[in-house]
Amino acid sequence: MAAKNGGSLALFLVLCFLLTSPPLARGDTPFPINVWPKPTSMSWAEPHMAVRVSSSFCVIAPSANTHLLAAAHRYSALLRSERYRPLVPPAANLTAAAAGGKAAELRRLTLAVSDLHAPLQHGVDESYSLEIPPTGGEATLTAATAWGAMRGLETFSQLTWWGHAAGYRRAALQLVVAAGVRVYDRPLYPHRGLMLDTGRTYIPVDDILRTIDAMAANKMNVFHWHITDSQSFPLELPSEPALADKGSYGEGMRYTVEDVKLIVDFAMSRGVRVVPEIDSPGHTASWAAAYPEIVSCAGKFWLPDASDWPNRLAAEPGAGQLNPLEPKTYEVLSNVINDVTSLFPDGFYHGGADEITPGCWKSDPSIQAYLANGGTLSQLLEKFVGAAHPLIVSKNRTAVYWEDLLLDQAVNVTPSTIPRETTILQTWNNGANNTKLIVQAGYRAIVSSASFYYLDCGHGDFVGNNSVYDDQRSDYDTSGGSWCGPYKTWQRVYDYDIAGGLTEEEARLVIGGELAMWTEQVDAAVLDGRVWPRASAMAEALWSGNRDAAGRKRYAEATDRLTDWRHRMVGRGVRAEPIQPLWCRSRPGMCNLVR
Repeated sequence: MAAKNGGSLALFLVLCFLLTSPPLARGDTPFPINVWPKPTSMSWAEPHMAVRVSSSFCVIAPSANTHLLAAAHRYSALLRSERYRPLVPPAANLTAAAAGGKAAELRRLTLAVSDLHAPLQHGVDESYSLEIPPTGGEATLTAATAWGAMRGLETFSQLTWWGHAAGYRRAALQLVVAAGVRVYDRPLYPHRGLMLDTGRTYIPVDDILRTIDAMAANKMNVFHWHITDSQSFPLELPSEPALADKGSYGEGMRYTVEDVKLIVDFAMSRGVRVVPEIDSPGHTASWAAAYPEIVSCAGKFWLPDASDWPNRLAAEPGAGQLNPLEPKTYEVLSNVINDVTSLFPDGFYHGGADEITPGCWKSDPSIQAYLANGGTLSQLLEKFVGAAHPLIVSKNRTAVYWEDLLLDQAVNVTPSTIPRETTILQTWNNGANNTKLIVQAGYRAIVSSASFYYLDCGHGDFVGNNSVYDDQRSDYDTSGGSWCGPYKTWQRVYDYDIAGGLTEEEARLVIGGELAMWTEQVDAAVLDGRVWPRASAMAEALWSGNRDAAGRKRYAEATDRLTDWRHRMVGRGVRAEPIQPLWCRSRPGMCNLVR
């Protein structure tokens, strides 16, 4: 079978496997259907039926796209190995009969893709349609691009489970799939991301790969990699090897060129873009180990006077900001941008530019002289961004910055420094208010409001020698000692409307959102539980929305589905935290606050 693509016929590869039944488990029953994120449109014919997946089931995939081919291989292997058994018995007949009385079974899934060569980039078409006939035979997955086909493969995988044939509780378990199902699906927002900070805590490559794999399963498509920060510079760069050699936590806690290639390729084979962030000019104390002459206030205690917060040298321990007056700054910066854009092919480059701390620059003698001659800190920032932004754009990249660059009250730049057509701003403060300010200024926005999307919040602060906790009153601080507390529950994440309060024209400038996993108190041991399933909540809200057809928030209906999905993710090796006791899932509605 072949599909038309760009005027030529694409070859198809048939991926088949043999299924074996797992050991018999007494008293088990099949599960209800559950797809996360909920598709835009899905129907399941009444009465609900399921058919056996043939022991020689095949995925027929076009071979002209190596990433799609890898995905087809991966999902074929997943069907063989997953052994997913739902938590609650489904109302589905597993004995649909085909002509001649022989039990119906699904023999193959055929993929048809209109444009196999569409690159993975912002705004690429991720739509797909899936049809599984009520009598089995051949299912079809149709998509405009390979990336949409990958989303459809994930949906197909979630429509399968291991169960008994109806009426035969002691019969061997077998792989079945929902039948009589039609899905048409496409995302609400083109940018659905997770930001992971590896500058404060080194996260091993395997843990990054597992995170990206889970993102793809949740139909998230942007891994925003906050690679460096004041605490460490873990990325090895060919033109600037000293930055990682001297600025990382040490050997074994660096990302090599080979590591980056592995991560980028791994992500691409799952339809996930990798957007690198090299934060500057703030958050750059780690650069001082290699180049002390270009970093202001490096090595100084971050808070000289605990009672004088306005004159702090940094937002947290690890003081240091690049000095825009030092010519060497731009030599190093140019090499960094050149290397990073060579390593990461994505069309976005995140330049950071958040939390410029006036006290740091004011403590530098060369900047003191600049200010004494009539210069301002905002002009100093403009000098830096005015040099960095053209470098980024010259690499055919869109520059992404944190909102501070435009909205910070003390140090900011004028809009002319960051042209709207080549700049995206990422919001993190003041909820919907700052999103509105950004889009009103004509900029595209990525929403990461700390009030909803910061996953580190509510775990207390990490600074030591802190007397704030020595308070014997009960519940003295509802923020839990965290500047952005309390903890953001999955429902808090799910219910956020990232375009709330915007006009229709303003809302069009919101390209999506990102959850932020800052790692002052996170390492590989706790990463999964901090991210999942809260990231799943955002994934659905940005894919198909958080409201039903009548416009009502659907968090109540989503609870059981998220419990099911979390159960499935754990089976796939993701250590996601639970959201309710199992008792609640087996007694629908009994754990609700309101009937």
